[in-house]
Amino acid sequence: MIEITNVHKSFGAVPVLKGISLNVRQGEVVCLIGASGSGKSTLLRCINALESYDEGEIRLLGQPVEQRARNINQLRTQVGMVFQRFNLFPHRTALENVMEGPVHVKRMPRADAQREASELLMKVGLGHKLHAYPNQLSGGQQQRVAIARSLAMKPKAILFDEPTSALDPELVGEVLGVMRTLAREGMTMLVVTHEMGFAREVADRVCFLHAGLIIEEGTAQQVLGSPREARTREFLRHVLTNRSDGHDAHDGGAPAGGALSGGAHDDLAPGGVGGAAI
Repeated sequence: MIEITNVHKSFGAVPVLKGISLNVRQGEVVCLIGASGSGKSTLLRCINALESYDEGEIRLLGQPVEQRARNINQLRTQVGMVFQRFNLFPHRTALENVMEGPVHVKRMPRADAQREASELLMKVGLGHKLHAYPNQLSGGQQQRVAIARSLAMKPKAILFDEPTSALDPELVGEVLGVMRTLAREGMTMLVVTHEMGFAREVADRVCFLHAGLIIEEGTAQQVLGSPREARTREFLRHVLTNRSDGHDAHDGGAPAGGALSGGAHDDLAPGGVGGAAI
């Protein structure tokens, strides 16, 4: 499904990815964990061709990912992306935000797009908010609209870039609940997260990134419960310290999404629907 081989990426003279290799199989949930600046968000952006990479290869569904490739927009429709900051169009309702990609990218008739968008918003628990604007929604509701918007493109996989980190702690659980449902339904998911409870419960694999490298990879039970690497143990101790300081008021004791911030390249201006520019 997603094949990453020896990928390197620098911003100017600063190396951010230093030879990442990772395969994500169909139906698999893989969580990427690590401190800010470890390269997690940059890796997701390279997978969806929002950033170019300098060396190595990324393939989606067997096709190489390159920003200049003629089929890049078609590939982007196959892999959705959910960002930290929701990136909803502020002047459009929840329903219109979810319809945007199918209508303007897939050229779906508006009536069909409206019906499917309504069904998706009901799926994420927002059937009563179809005509609400983003500024009338809580952060958790906005993020659920963003997930519905990604699902509207019928992607084969979804990339989640710290989807709960911008939320108040009491709103995190509602977003994680939707993600749990997607995992149970077999959606392929690559998730950058600091929600260790979610990773332990849902992930097939967990990868710990440090300084642009995957330095530990294994099952959630192994990486989170019995990490082999000293740097992994140090990171997890830091997360557990945040929990003991009161950042675990949601999701059965998982650390709050805002306890640790993401990288410097987390936000996009509105305009990406399911990863496809409009």
